[in-house]
Amino acid sequence: MRVAVIMAGGSGERFWPLSRKLKPKQLLRLTDPNKTMLQEAVDRIAPLVGRENVYIATATHLETPIRAAGIVPDSNVIAEPDKRNTLGCLSWVAATFLSRGMDDVSVAILTADHVIESPDNFRETVDRAITLSESSGGLVTMGVTPVRPETGYGYIESGNDISEFAKSVVRYREKPDLETAKQFVSAGNFYWNSGMFFWTQEAFFKELNDTQPETVSIINRMASALKAGNNETAIEEFRNIPNISIDYALMERASQVYVVKAEFPWDDVGAFDSLFRTMPHDENGNVSIGSVTATDCTGCIFYNDSTNGVLTAVGLSDMILIQTDDVILAAPSTDAQRVKELVTLMKGSLHL
Repeated sequence: MRVAVIMAGGSGERFWPLSRKLKPKQLLRLTDPNKTMLQEAVDRIAPLVGRENVYIATATHLETPIRAAGIVPDSNVIAEPDKRNTLGCLSWVAATFLSRGMDDVSVAILTADHVIESPDNFRETVDRAITLSESSGGLVTMGVTPVRPETGYGYIESGNDISEFAKSVVRYREKPDLETAKQFVSAGNFYWNSGMFFWTQEAFFKELNDTQPETVSIINRMASALKAGNNETAIEEFRNIPNISIDYALMERASQVYVVKAEFPWDDVGAFDSLFRTMPHDENGNVSIGSVTATDCTGCIFYNDSTNGVLTAVGLSDMILIQTDDVILAAPSTDAQRVKELVTLMKGSLHL
């Protein structure tokens, strides 16, 4: 059986004040005017594996709002009990599957915070990746052909051809400086790391046992506790998992890793300026969402998420204006990445 797990934790601090503790960016409309990113992610993969086989991995504080959204069955929302990076997240998912007798599944680990176009091509690529994981017994990731020397993404260095669509992975590379990123793009054998992974449960445990044997023992103990209904014991075990990424814990150290080329347009939605790439523009290059009245403005993002207000602007260029019921944010579009500085300054505020 094939299942999909969509990782949907985090807070999305660069999208404050739209994103809050109980409303991270995956629950915002950032790539479609009518759907949240999480809704898009589920709708995108459901035709391939069936909606009943789509799971959402999230944090405890987001379990209620995600279940309330009714995107997947309640039992398919898996909330990790604490923050332990993506190793902890996927270990908790693996333990949950084991506790439910799902020890012979093929798993697609997908994201909820990327814009992915051409859903048919996406599903075709995912099918190739899962099929490769099943036939090879290895771990598979998905790489995106870089279209610019991006310093904000990690990279995957590929090696020999495995098939028409897949290559071996030589190594993972951290986010580079600009000159190194230019070298990666020129080399032609580097991909952006999409953060999507594919494996069978058997391959996951085999490779993880080689790189993190104690974590495998913890997963098995958590699974036994969850099956017995002893959640507190499972949570105590969970807190012994190293707080590291699945990339570092597993993918960068595994013996058999392949990369499948993404055959669809892909982009990361990392800050408000990404809306210029994901949302419709008017004739002056403005993005307007919600109740907005603007004149003589160019190259601006106007996002009104308030329930009873109107966002107005005149004579502005290259600005970001965000309005909610309790906060107004104004920033030059060139400073979109700095929004998280405000979140740091306002720690403890009721507006976070």
